[in-house]
This record gives sequence, C-alpha cells and structure tokens, in this order.
Amino acid sequence: MHPSTVLFQDQLQPVFLPVCDHYAGSEKLMRKSMQLQNDLAAVFDITFDCEDGAAAGNEAAHAQLVADLVNSEQNTFKRIGVRVHDAGSPFFEQDLSLILPSAAPKLAYVVLPKVESAVQARQAIDKINAYAAPSGSGNLPVHVLIETHGALAEAQQIAALPQVECLSFGIMDFVSSHFGAIPSNAMRSPGQFSHPLVMRAKLEIAAACHHFGKVPSHNVTTEIKDTAIVAGDATRALLECGYTRMWSIHPDQIKPIIKALSPRSAEVNEAIAILTTAQQENWGPIQLHGRLHDRASYRYFWMLLKRAHLSRLSLPEAALKLL
Repeated sequence: MHPSTVLFQDQLQPVFLPVCDHYAGSEKLMRKSMQLQNDLAAVFDITFDCEDGAAAGNEAAHAQLVADLVNSEQNTFKRIGVRVHDAGSPFFEQDLSLILPSAAPKLAYVVLPKVESAVQARQAIDKINAYAAPSGSGNLPVHVLIETHGALAEAQQIAALPQVECLSFGIMDFVSSHFGAIPSNAMRSPGQFSHPLVMRAKLEIAAACHHFGKVPSHNVTTEIKDTAIVAGDATRALLECGYTRMWSIHPDQIKPIIKALSPRSAEVNEAIAILTTAQQENWGPIQLHGRLHDRASYRYFWMLLKRAHLSRLSLPEAALKLL
C-alpha cells in the first residue's frame, strides 16, 4: 500500500512547497528570476511583487505586466505566485481584476500582505475567488503574510482557512509595528533569534502552520553578499523554529537557502531504509539498527523524502516509488 494512503488515514496530509520563495519586483528581475527557475528546474518558487514592486502611479501597468509574464511561455512549471496590494489598499481589487481573470490558471498562489484578522483574510479570499472564477480556476492557493499584531493574534484561525497553504513572517513590518519597543537589530541575526517578542511571533506562526498541515515561511535575510549569513539564518529557522521555507530577495540567496532547508543525504538514506522495510512489513512496527519505528516515525521520514524530492535531490528508484 502507498505511504500516503496508510500513514494519513486519520490525519490531514500536509502541504508541500519548494523550500525557497524568491521575490522579484521589477521587470528585469522578474524575467531574470524566470530564467533562473527554468535553469534550476523549479527548485524554488517565484513571487512577483505588486505591493513593493510597482512604482507610484504605475500600479495598473505593473499588474498587467505580471499577468503577461505569468501567461508567458517562460512560466514553464507554473510555480510563480504574486503578492498583491493589501486588502485595505485601493489597488487591491485592481491587482486582482488585472491579473486573475487571465492568469489564474497558471498562477501558483496569491500572497496577501498586511492582513489584520482571519475575517479580513477570508473576505480577501472570497474576492480572489470571484476574480479567478471566469478563468475556471477555483480555490487558488493563498499565502498570508503575518506582520501585524492582529494577524499574529489570529494565526491559528488564519492557518485553518482551507485555501491558505502558507503563513509567511514579515519581520520588518512586525518589528516596526512596535514603535521602537523592539530594537532594529532584531530584524537581523543574531537578534532575530534571541529577542523574545520576535521569537514568540516566529514560533506561534510555525505552530499554527504545523497544527493545520500548512507551510511556515521564514522572513527575509537582508544581508545579500554574505551567503554564509543567509545559510545560517535558514539553518536556524529550520532547526530552532520549525520553518520549512524561506524568502529570498536576491538570486545569490536562493542556493544557500535550498541547501540549508533540504534534507541531508544521510537523512535521505535513513528514510529510504526505514520506509522500504516498513512497506515490506505492511507498515507494522519494525526494528532497524536497534531502534523501534512505527507509523509516527514513518510519517516523519516520508515527509522528509517528499522535501528531498521537491528540492530535486537525486533519489534512487526505490525512493521514488514511495512517493
């Protein structure tokens, strides 16, 4: 029997997404990102940015450009999303009206920034569905940026919304919303992993996601040139905070993030050995190398294999059959 059938009989199957979410705003950077995504065989997602990417007065033209690029032949893998203006902005529905009727079928997700509550998120999702409906696209996946006090307070309710597949931490807006009570060095390492209010936010977002089988996406690293810092942030985000995805704001950040958040070869080999043995025993408890394994550990190692596959790690035929 296939692991996905056996291991999640009484549980919701979790969402799986590429470990890196690369943001691009200008036309030049959006086209460059698409080319890189094609070169690397879609090991990362791209988010086209309408909120910060559009110059003042150029919002409509920018949204139309996003629609054109999403519909272009360069969007080979359909792993491009779009961050629209926030629901309180006069440009929110303009973004939806210019992008979704034509581009929704090739769009991976819509990112909602500055959300204040679960009610607001649900209302915004209803509008997304209304604008996407003419294209025949229903239930377009939605990613919600958690960067306000209200959104953090209702992170569980937001993560529970069926169309929401990812909560993403917006650290800069979150820190700024404290009006100086959190120092600016908490927007970057090491402060972002030691300040109690910032860590509380990170952990509550991750906990909400894992409660409902959604993906927590870690905030950006503002350091662009030093890739060791990027890799260090991604590693700490995974090991200390439970994040399985992270923003990128520069092409040089993509590979360090992917490497840090992808399973190691030793983990993959262990997962293959455990799952292959378990399948031979019809998913009953087993002993391997002196350790007991049952369906709880099978779920863990199967999800690890899924993450490895999404990162395009080389897997033997036996592992691919398990997926």
